Amino acid sequence: MLLPKLATHSLGKAHGTHGLISYQLLLLEKEHHLMQASIFVVDDQPAFRIALEKLLSRMQHRVRAFQSGEELLAAVEQDPPDLILLDLKMPGLDGIQVLEALRVRTRDSLVVLLTAYGTVEDAVEAMKLGAFDFLIKAIELDDIERVINRGIEHIRLRRQVLFDHLHYGDSYNMRNLIADSPAMKAVVGQLQHLMQLSNVPVLLVGETGTGKEYLAKVIHHSSTRGKGPFVKISCTTLSPQRFERDLFGYERGAFAGAERRKLGLLDQVDTGTLFIDEIGDLDLSMQGKVVGIVQDQSYRRLGGTEDIVGDFRVIASSYRDLKAEVAAGRFREDLFYRLNVVPFVVPPLRNRMEDIIPLAKLFMTKYGLELGKEVTDIDPRAIKTLHQYSFPGNVRELQNMIERAMMLSIGRTLTPGDLPGAF
Repeated sequence: MLLPKLATHSLGKAHGTHGLISYQLLLLEKEHHLMQASIFVVDDQPAFRIALEKLLSRMQHRVRAFQSGEELLAAVEQDPPDLILLDLKMPGLDGIQVLEALRVRTRDSLVVLLTAYGTVEDAVEAMKLGAFDFLIKAIELDDIERVINRGIEHIRLRRQVLFDHLHYGDSYNMRNLIADSPAMKAVVGQLQHLMQLSNVPVLLVGETGTGKEYLAKVIHHSSTRGKGPFVKISCTTLSPQRFERDLFGYERGAFAGAERRKLGLLDQVDTGTLFIDEIGDLDLSMQGKVVGIVQDQSYRRLGGTEDIVGDFRVIASSYRDLKAEVAAGRFREDLFYRLNVVPFVVPPLRNRMEDIIPLAKLFMTKYGLELGKEVTDIDPRAIKTLHQYSFPGNVRELQNMIERAMMLSIGRTLTPGDLPGAF
């Protein structure tokens, strides 16, 4: 999968220390289990309040109950909860007034408004003030339980994205890989065997957009080289001359315009990982110069006279079938066999259907933070549409699709109408 980077300013506005600390505790729990949450219940009717307390306690959550908005606001100052179930109609401060006050006191807590006789106007006003949901008390407790679970899952995903941004290396930890499909579970199994082999070259083969670079970073950060640099060079965007200069560096006078020594990427990657992106696009003349890098980690700067031995691992990726490229004379056989020590085939998204919706929800959380939207559900019809699509652009296409859908969405549920017109 691809884990997106987030704008720091968006995170700073949307979250506080409480959310980060809670997520650090959450890391100790299993990835797909709902967390134990801190939930406050506010209702002036004792019978309903007690019923909610019992329900939430049975769900293994930490519960505190209050009979007025004033009591809640005093408690939130000292102990911001994960979720608040808030009665709309109460003596003193009503639910809308409390919701307005909560916007100043805590931005991390999700609020579900409850009412016995709510109106459409009340619901609209509540959503404008940032309420997560609006429920009528006449519904079954099972329906309330489903909303609570949905809210908690949203909190979990939101904190995961925040934590991944603040702890860049952790975002490439294997535990964060979305791998519900058999195809990705097989990849994870291969990765687990590779973690201790920090010097062995790795070849990642797969279609464009499948997440080869992301997996390269997972391999890097999960190995003993994780504290070293991850340095990338692209074979698709650079001319052979630029590739050579950027990778190897050069000495003063190596060519016209080389007025001083310039260190290359190989000088910068010491103790880390060199990622050669789309090596199948590399010019044949340059392929010969890469052989020594892969074989014994040695190189020579342009214009230099001494061989330099480095300490790094080489990971290469290719959307091309390199074995076929060798047969066609477009790729060096000696380079192929040196790279192909540990080959990985990264599956296309159409072969990992079980991962589509978890990935979509992760991207929904990311863009929800960036756009300031609380879109938390996917309409069953939209789920069916996504499952029926072949995704020729793979995970990258899904990410772009969800970003666009989040921009268009006006409710809390992603609908088929939010998806691109091609659907």
